[in-house]
Amino acid sequence: MLRLASASLAGTAIEFYDFFVYGTAAALVLGPLFFPSFSPLAGTLAAFGTFGAGFLARPLGSAVFGHIGDRYGRRPVLLASLLLTGLATVAVGCVPTYGTIGVAAPVLLLLLRFLQGLGLGGEWGGAVLLTAEHAPERRRGLWSSFPQIGPAVGFLLANGIVLALSTTLTDAQFTAWGWRVPFWAAGVLALAGLWLRRSVEETPQFRALAETGRRAQAPLAEVVRGHWRLLLLTGGALAVGYAVFYTVTTWSLAYATEQLGVGRSVILACIMAAVALQGLATPLAALLGDRYGRRPLCLLGCTLCAVWMFPLVALLRTAEPLLMTLGFVGALFGMVTMFAVVGAYLPELYAPRIRCTGAAVGYNLGGVLGGALTPIVATALADGSGPPWGVAVYLSGIALLSLGCFALLPETNPLVVRVRPGAAAEAATAPA
Repeated sequence: MLRLASASLAGTAIEFYDFFVYGTAAALVLGPLFFPSFSPLAGTLAAFGTFGAGFLARPLGSAVFGHIGDRYGRRPVLLASLLLTGLATVAVGCVPTYGTIGVAAPVLLLLLRFLQGLGLGGEWGGAVLLTAEHAPERRRGLWSSFPQIGPAVGFLLANGIVLALSTTLTDAQFTAWGWRVPFWAAGVLALAGLWLRRSVEETPQFRALAETGRRAQAPLAEVVRGHWRLLLLTGGALAVGYAVFYTVTTWSLAYATEQLGVGRSVILACIMAAVALQGLATPLAALLGDRYGRRPLCLLGCTLCAVWMFPLVALLRTAEPLLMTLGFVGALFGMVTMFAVVGAYLPELYAPRIRCTGAAVGYNLGGVLGGALTPIVATALADGSGPPWGVAVYLSGIALLSLGCFALLPETNPLVVRVRPGAAAEAATAPA
């Protein structure tokens, strides 16, 4: 299990590195380089628009790779998704700017971001099922939390490289070529990830499906036709986690540097400290989910997020490093309370024959609802001289929406409530 979980964690860390390094670049340099005719605010909004394209691609990627995972195995998904995301990320670092090729530059940027999203949409389902379907029942939440640590590791890696470049290069050097280096590094990381995953074995549950001929012929159609309510509930439930995470890691970076005058290195260090604590807290929250159930942790996390959004804005507004870090830590603590357990929760909601598609599409639908628009909406709401309380209202509203969705989902931890395989999905999709 440790070897499997480590391979899963490494892969998600590398793929989220690819995804996050784009978000950091969008907040710092992509606006002036690829949308120079726009005002600073409009350029940032446009850069975040290309950032959002990756989220729109993720449900499509989860449907495509989910079909592969449910028809041909979880292992092919792990390799193909990593390769696609890595190649797209390296290519972003090679795209000429608007000043060199004109409007083709943002078009290429948009296309490559879309390909990044396709790859990442498939990654999560394969990585989580690799651990969830191998893990012993009593520790399924713990082992399934390893892929959930991957985003924190990927973010720290991406922003650590950006922070190192920011402190060693001049602003002119960073703008001219330094921002490209983290994208080029993705190629080396992708090769390392493929090497780690080369010997991963297929999961026992998929092997059983293949041997008995019970694989789904059209997994997506089966999920949409028979479990559409569950799909919508999981998407809505996970929206707040995405919204909070990208508010902290992407929007606050742009807001602090552009409107509060905080140094790029200072705000990056504050965010990285908070994300590091999030990564450390993930397995601890997962252990609580194994002991007390998945659903109570998710309800608690949504409640914490709803309560903390106004303190987050107030602490960010101070522009004091320690206070900003405190605000980020509180927000991410609420987020990780729920996201630490969803690696076990979502697969348990779906029967094995449609699990890769159902869990991945539901997870990435939450990314569209909570992650794609949040930096854009928050940037627009924060346009002004006063505190951006509108951002807090927006995030609290999403938290309450997610709270309501989790309240309608059943508990799935077999140690808390005994259910036969697929019964949770049937309960969630049954008429009221």
